[in-house]
Amino acid sequence: MTPQWLRIEPVDGEAMLEQWRHVHDAIVPPAAMSLDEARERAGRYRLANAYLGDVLVGCSTVRPPATAEDGTANAATVIARVLPAHRGRGIGTALYEQGVAQARVLGAEVIDTVVLAANADGLRFAAAHGFAEVERYVLPGESDEWVDLRRAADDR
Repeated sequence: MTPQWLRIEPVDGEAMLEQWRHVHDAIVPPAAMSLDEARERAGRYRLANAYLGDVLVGCSTVRPPATAEDGTANAATVIARVLPAHRGRGIGTALYEQGVAQARVLGAEVIDTVVLAANADGLRFAAAHGFAEVERYVLPGESDEWVDLRRAADDR
């Protein structure tokens, strides 16, 4: 349930896309992207921004369901990002719950997420929401470690 004080809106237009990119890049600097890369991502995924009044406080990404590498059908990835100054107020939970609801409408049976291993807040958040670590990895040519996590199919 989204708190009344929080407004979550789908990314629509360049200004909102730039805001989404700002939060994304602040939370995961190793994966910082250009505006063109963000545009490409907006074409594949469902992106949203979170605001307290007119203040940007977070963003989310929902990757539509697909057959996972391990053969699990209909696995969607939901990622909630909250700027550090605004954490601990339920914003991440609201973003996450809205993302899961979108993923379920799209047919997701399993919910995955991915967190930069250095983001201790993100890993704690994922664990508190029922995620278990599936894999840790470093992308080719990079040095930052990422953690893939999954919730059981019957967790809501």
